[in-house]
Amino acid sequence: MSELAVLRFLTILITALLAAPLAAVPSVTTPAETPAAKEPAAEIAQEQDAAGDARIEARIEGIFSELPQFGTVTVTVREGVVTLAGTLPDAETIARAEAIASRVSGVATVENRIRRDLSIERNLSIIGQASQVASDTLALLPLLGIAAIIAALVGGFGYLLASFGFVWDRIAPNAFLAELIRTAIRFLFVVGGLVIALDMLGAGALLGALLGGAGVIGIALGFAMRDTVENYVASLMLSLRQPFRPNDHVLIDDLEGRVIRLTSRATILMTLEGNHLRIPNSQVFKAVILNYTRNPQRRFDFELGIDADDDPREAMTLGIEVLAGLAFVLDTPPPSARIVNVGDSNIVIQFFGWIDQRDADWFKSRSLAIAAVKDALEEAGFALPEPIYRLRFDGRTDPLPIGRSRGEGRAPERPRKGRAALSEAQDTKPESEISELVEAERSTDPAQERDLLDEHRPVE
Repeated sequence: MSELAVLRFLTILITALLAAPLAAVPSVTTPAETPAAKEPAAEIAQEQDAAGDARIEARIEGIFSELPQFGTVTVTVREGVVTLAGTLPDAETIARAEAIASRVSGVATVENRIRRDLSIERNLSIIGQASQVASDTLALLPLLGIAAIIAALVGGFGYLLASFGFVWDRIAPNAFLAELIRTAIRFLFVVGGLVIALDMLGAGALLGALLGGAGVIGIALGFAMRDTVENYVASLMLSLRQPFRPNDHVLIDDLEGRVIRLTSRATILMTLEGNHLRIPNSQVFKAVILNYTRNPQRRFDFELGIDADDDPREAMTLGIEVLAGLAFVLDTPPPSARIVNVGDSNIVIQFFGWIDQRDADWFKSRSLAIAAVKDALEEAGFALPEPIYRLRFDGRTDPLPIGRSRGEGRAPERPRKGRAALSEAQDTKPESEISELVEAERSTDPAQERDLLDEHRPVE
């Protein structure tokens, strides 16, 4: 094989790969594979004269002359049978020529002998088409630039409108909703600018397809990010409800601490040990929230047991008098007591007292109240018995004495301070270490995470 033949073969092969898929390329020496021609629905006339064939041929040639791509097609008509010959660049154009010829009145059938043109010059026309596309793109550049400028102006106006934070902060009930409104305004103006620009470019259908695809993708992402969306909605609802204030002492389910801030993702607490605790807002929104700070008056309670032989009514009266005499216990509501259980060896009494958390610490007050009532009961002769266990031995040993009289075997009494001295000597002021840490945390870096708690809005 000569070098010229090899070069020609390679040229034809490369041209075929660039022009169309190999599956669509028919053989050079056989007619192009076209869809089967449909026979005309009308009945074929019994007679056909030469003048009729000439009129049909002239009509088809006139149509093809107005279509530049059919300039190489020859038409022959005999007895109403149209024979098409010549070459065309692709199978689609060949089928179109046959369809045009079959629609002319008087045509009995169409014999399609058009072949696919595989010449290099013809199939390299794609380069010319690319040049035409590039030329059209260059001609479109001024309009494209104007459309881009208009889209930028519309979107920029949206950003400018959203930047008036004082307006949206006044309209919206809280900062989180105001930010949501600003984001929606920016989004709407940007999308509006794109719609105007694409409409100017005549690509409105493209925008519809993009928005439809974005909607489907948004639904899929919504299902995939269900927890994230739920947390976002919970943040919005919490910012509207305002269930607590900064530095409130709260119990959220079984998580306890003082509130540092409410962000768009989580509620941040400082535990009583001084640690940071982040709770997702979706969990906070569904949780049972116990707020110890909203009501300054808080009740404490404790239980003490006396001997089963003692009079519980006298012990209750004495305990109430002791609680009423403590400086940190409120007179209204007054202290109280009740019997909660009668055991095998003791009677359990529960005592109640109220304090003002602004003046007294709950833990300190409860601790001192327990000590004061216990000392008073013991000084009055009430026994606080220990559990009694009964042991059984065999008959060879003497029985052990079970039980003891009051005062027998008791440890020697130690001098005790009076109740007034006890209440004055002990400090019951509220502890402020955690509160000070929370305030320091809120003041050190306020821009770190925007706080959605608004002290000007009522607490739910």
